[in-house]
Amino acid sequence: MNFPSRVITIAGSAAGGSAGIQADLKTFQELDVYGMSVVTAIVGRHPETDKNVHPQTLEAIEAQFVTAMKQVGADGLKTGMLFSKEVIETVAALIRDASIKNITVDPVMIGKLDSKLLRDDAIDALINQLIPMATIMTPNVPEASLLLGGRDLTSVDDLKQAAIDLHDSGAANVLVKGGRLKGPAIDVLYDGRTIWTFEAPRIDTVHTSGAGCTYSAAIAAYLAMDKPIAEAVRLAKSFVTTAIEHGFSYTDFVGPTYHAAMRKFNEAHEIKVSKE
Repeated sequence: MNFPSRVITIAGSAAGGSAGIQADLKTFQELDVYGMSVVTAIVGRHPETDKNVHPQTLEAIEAQFVTAMKQVGADGLKTGMLFSKEVIETVAALIRDASIKNITVDPVMIGKLDSKLLRDDAIDALINQLIPMATIMTPNVPEASLLLGGRDLTSVDDLKQAAIDLHDSGAANVLVKGGRLKGPAIDVLYDGRTIWTFEAPRIDTVHTSGAGCTYSAAIAAYLAMDKPIAEAVRLAKSFVTTAIEHGFSYTDFVGPTYHAAMRKFNEAHEIKVSKE
């Protein structure tokens, strides 16, 4: 039989279903890859204590990963919210021992509403231990800025230089996502030789919860299917743009991207690609 490619995500669990592990697994299913998960933390705000992030033990993280590798194996891996230095060090060690071909590192540091999702002492571990193993890293503008010491990134030219400079961190490919800039939604990919830009129309909606997670999960899925890096990014951007276009909400809260949109409406956004 022609079994689907296998992808594992190591990230936080988002109780509302729009981001993190939940967004990753929905994306994997829509793109017909076999999805597995390692939960690093449970995200959900307690009504009395106000605690929002509930970390899992290192033992639980190791157990989940080893079980998945033993039972299934993986053609690709994605990391999301790792939260602490200890978790990053543990995950980096697990990845080094696993010999997985495609590693997508979404350096989840700053959330949609500028909430901090990575402790200060974890940033060095992220830069020194995890990013150098990445096939591709996918920071958004605030994350790229933080990784570059607080540099202002306000234009596409800024994103291009940021991608070049972040490439020095060791990732084979760097995708700087320009979703927070004005104008069309433009992302910049640098592979060490070529600068690629990917342009989609900016969708006028607030319902974009989980868009970054979905984008990087789609990249991980397409890489596991052996798509070339630029093609994986183009297809993933089309997928997430279509999902954003059909975003919705059940309540007054910011709602999710709609992961089933491409399948349900039988449409995919055209992405304008250029390189230099």
